Amino acid sequence: MNNKQKVVEQIRARAASDGDGVKLLRVFGGPGPERFDPFLMLDEFGSEEASDYIGGFPSHPHRGFETVTYMLQGKMEHRDHMGNVGLLNDGDVQWMTAGRGIIHSEMPRQTEGRMRGFQLWVNLPSARKMSPAKYQDVEGGDIPVYHIAGNTIKAIAGTVNIGGEKITGHFSIQDTKAVVLDVHLPAGGEVLVPVDSGFNSLAYVYEGELELGEQGVVTGARTLSRFNGDGGIAIYNRGNSEARIMVFAGKPLKEKIVQHGPFVMNSMSEIEQAIRDYQAGTLAS
Repeated sequence: MNNKQKVVEQIRARAASDGDGVKLLRVFGGPGPERFDPFLMLDEFGSEEASDYIGGFPSHPHRGFETVTYMLQGKMEHRDHMGNVGLLNDGDVQWMTAGRGIIHSEMPRQTEGRMRGFQLWVNLPSARKMSPAKYQDVEGGDIPVYHIAGNTIKAIAGTVNIGGEKITGHFSIQDTKAVVLDVHLPAGGEVLVPVDSGFNSLAYVYEGELELGEQGVVTGARTLSRFNGDGGIAIYNRGNSEARIMVFAGKPLKEKIVQHGPFVMNSMSEIEQAIRDYQAGTLAS
């Protein structure tokens, strides 16, 4: 695949707060979610100051989608109504399917030092929004890592062919065929990430500066790029130091998206039912 997609939109991550006062960057999420379909939201969290993260995310509900938490640095503990308890450390990944309902907390297990990572929300199709909740923690050492033409690619989800080599992520997502990659490019590095026809694709530079897409758009850290058209995502590092970028691609569900806080459904009546279920204590039953 030699075709290169064009960058059609860029978004600068903005400062936000969630949970019990956790300071983070909201990369995307909110109005106009259809253009990111099947992805709903991306947050980057990261600070050396414990006061920015120590409050964590106390017990709260979700329904109708999946969350992917990728820890770059730090310790975060998950607890949920099903009795699951898991500790995410440096490089670990958690994939949680809220389905019909989950009530969980995500709390730091450190009082000093750097905590940094991402949380991505991936939509579920209407047929699976009320499926049973499930949860999986994966140690960083179990996430496949590939070294291609000097680049390092951590394959969290999906399957692509890069430079003639098949890249297979740890997770295979049946509905959206979601691709989630963490790509590190050395100075002078370049890579073309193929994307299936009809998929939506995004890329978020989180360290350094890169040139992206057919146009070679110069893109600094904390910037999300959305691509359009058939072909691959072209990434070039023209700088003098390593740069890092998260790449996301997925098959759009093409269903109506109605979100109210921690609930993502297909209609307002379904949202209202989720609220009633939560208030009645039956959301996660």
